Amino acid sequence: MTTQPIDPGVRVGHVHLKVANLQRALSFYCGVLGLELMQRFGDTAAFISAGGYHHHIGLNTWESLNGAHPAAGTTGLYHLALVYPTRAALGDALNRLIQAQVRLDGAADHGVSQALYLRDPDQNGVELYWDRPREDWPRDVKGGLAMYTRPLELQGLLNEADEAAGRI
Repeated sequence: MTTQPIDPGVRVGHVHLKVANLQRALSFYCGVLGLELMQRFGDTAAFISAGGYHHHIGLNTWESLNGAHPAAGTTGLYHLALVYPTRAALGDALNRLIQAQVRLDGAADHGVSQALYLRDPDQNGVELYWDRPREDWPRDVKGGLAMYTRPLELQGLLNEADEAAGRI
């Protein structure tokens, strides 16, 4: 597992997730992704963040201890999203996932952003992405947003992370 904290420029709104096993969730969010544990309440709740913020994500077992994953076809959270400040930082996240043998559900270039899609241990959807500068967003002939979904070239993402870290 990595001991480097996640890039402090990562942004996410406050999300609070019900989890079946707090330690397992912490191992994923802190151990794999690199978020920092800010406060823990025994085996029932924890608050984690990027960059020392009080919390971006809350985790609890109050209603879900040892619970089953949500059934397919039910309502609930589609995914939470972490925004990385640079493409290289997103590449670093991909490298962390590979090292931890976390399977991707998908990877896409949406024109406005580049994204990795995966599941946490409780099967909550997680999106890790980097936004292109607004001036580079695709536009239609009327100036409206023209997002798309195309394959994301993962090796280039990893190469950019390696270059930023001085490994190339």
